[in-house]
Amino acid sequence: MRRPHIMLIDMTRMAGIFSSDAARAWVGRAAWAICVLSVILLPTAVSLGQSVEVKPSASGAIPAGTLLYLRLETPVSTTASRLLEPIAAEVARQVIEPSSAKGASPRVVIPVGAKVQGYIQTLIPSSNPSDRAEMMLRFDRLELPGHAPMLLAGHLKQIENARETVQPSGMIVGVLSSEMPASLLESALAKLGKTHPQIGPELQSASRQWLEPANTAIGYAAGTDMVYVLDQPLRAQGDFPPAFAPELTARLAGTVQTVLAHAPQRVSSKTGTPGDPINLMFIGSEPQLQTAFHQAGWSPAEKMNKQSIWDAARAMIADQGYHQTPLSTLYLFGRPEDLAFEKMLNTVAKRHHLRLWRSGFRTPGGRDVWLAAGTHDDGIDIHPGVISHAIAPNLDDERSQIGADMAATGRVAAEQLVVPPHPLSTGLTATGGRWQTDGRILVINFKPASGPAAPPSAP
Repeated sequence: MRRPHIMLIDMTRMAGIFSSDAARAWVGRAAWAICVLSVILLPTAVSLGQSVEVKPSASGAIPAGTLLYLRLETPVSTTASRLLEPIAAEVARQVIEPSSAKGASPRVVIPVGAKVQGYIQTLIPSSNPSDRAEMMLRFDRLELPGHAPMLLAGHLKQIENARETVQPSGMIVGVLSSEMPASLLESALAKLGKTHPQIGPELQSASRQWLEPANTAIGYAAGTDMVYVLDQPLRAQGDFPPAFAPELTARLAGTVQTVLAHAPQRVSSKTGTPGDPINLMFIGSEPQLQTAFHQAGWSPAEKMNKQSIWDAARAMIADQGYHQTPLSTLYLFGRPEDLAFEKMLNTVAKRHHLRLWRSGFRTPGGRDVWLAAGTHDDGIDIHPGVISHAIAPNLDDERSQIGADMAATGRVAAEQLVVPPHPLSTGLTATGGRWQTDGRILVINFKPASGPAAPPSAP
């Protein structure tokens, strides 16, 4: 059976009031939930690529093993959906064939926005606390613009930022209530009440007021990111327009190099400890950034205050998503970030996020140039002196994820990976997490006219 995804903390003072080792162990497990307040106060991670590159065979087939990055269009859940119910998704990253001709544009064989259709093949709700909910999503048709639907053979590989597990078969397996922080904390409070009857009623009242019943159902809203892998080759049927130009103009490229020559390479903590490297650059206005991230399913991070801290703690205890969780403050040019966005699903332990700073430079046309550090939180990191999010060490994956999300909005004119004057390769975050990168900066140039900004909100 899958081991519970729970991080343990030994809280000596709290555990010391118990008379048995078992009781102290329960408190130690529950303390993980209590300490989540510290997690959001400290800084916070598969190369995916902005596009999926494949090399079709001589017969023009897209080979088995190719990954399709999908965005769910049909909400699904083990409580509201029905077995064999039709489902749909769209392709979020274009699939390209590298051209053999030097300097030629790559051939797009599956464009962004192509539709995939399917059905719910397996649907098993959780009937008791010891049963896991299960769901199998089967996508079996691909619809390319201007072509008849194609049969698709493959399976689901990953639900991005999900608390659930996807098995090699593609089966999505849910969590047990006993694995969730709320259940652990509730049990610890109950044991504490039995050991100290004089405070038992107060603890029971607090438990009912603060702790929501554990929800172990599998449920994904429209917009959920998924990775699907081809089990059989797929015939390439045509050429499609690319989602963005693969290179910047020469004039813009000159501005980019000027900015990189004068900008810091890494962000830092308030005390000056070096942290994440700068791995993205955006060219556009603040309303353009807000609109693009909103459209891509990202949310602006809340400012740190009592309410947002409490909301984040409740989400952590209930193992739920809180799409505007506050981020710790990091510094570039000696000042905190100007903007911060994040994208999560159903657990605050996992999220894509980035911080952006105005560089102080403008393009020859007067457009703002922004620098950004993007990382992927993939769990909780607890080591001596630190309780924070753990990041996925390969930052190039997150760089590509952000580039793909921006391109899928249709608001990007060009994206290009640029080598800075002194590229970095490895380092540590401000809290000691290790990262690695090829050192390149992804420059994302928005189209000059991208429309009015959408109001920031949770996806």
